[in-house]
Amino acid sequence: MRRTTRYPVEGANSLRHVYKTVPFGKVVKNFIVIQLARYTPFLGMKNWMYKNFLQMKIGEHTSFALMVMLDVMFPEKISVGRNTVIGYNTTILAHEYLIKEYRLGHVEIGSEVMIGANTTILPGVQIGDGAIVSAGTLVHKDVPAGAFVGGNPMRIIYTKEELAARWREDAIYGLKKEE
Repeated sequence: MRRTTRYPVEGANSLRHVYKTVPFGKVVKNFIVIQLARYTPFLGMKNWMYKNFLQMKIGEHTSFALMVMLDVMFPEKISVGRNTVIGYNTTILAHEYLIKEYRLGHVEIGSEVMIGANTTILPGVQIGDGAIVSAGTLVHKDVPAGAFVGGNPMRIIYTKEELAARWREDAIYGLKKEE
């Protein structure tokens, strides 16, 4: 189970209670910042906007590609390590509004992580350092450090050890040859 906190609601579905759970002004501000950043080609400016206006924790040299959609309600619950790439049109959620409850959970993405395009990351998951998430994946549970995962539902394609064995002879990812 993902690490989310559950909040029951009575009466109408939880989305109808949205402004009881998050201030309207915060949502408007976050929406404007996220929309501006989605189209900004300047990676440093995106990170600055996310850190300063959304209170996100973002490591040095991390890159958010064009059209990345962050959680509008609770972006401060998203943290990303250093030198990570978040692919085109990826969605990162820290909330779920359901019929009888809403759920909130931190999303922790490690360092040196590659998230492929059109991926959706659900609340309450951790993606370990050095992991690779294939394009179009629904990340609905934790991703071990160094693993290569993909699919819907997400599954482990290669463990850290299997991936290291595959790349052993690779000129870029493999072992450095002594000269």
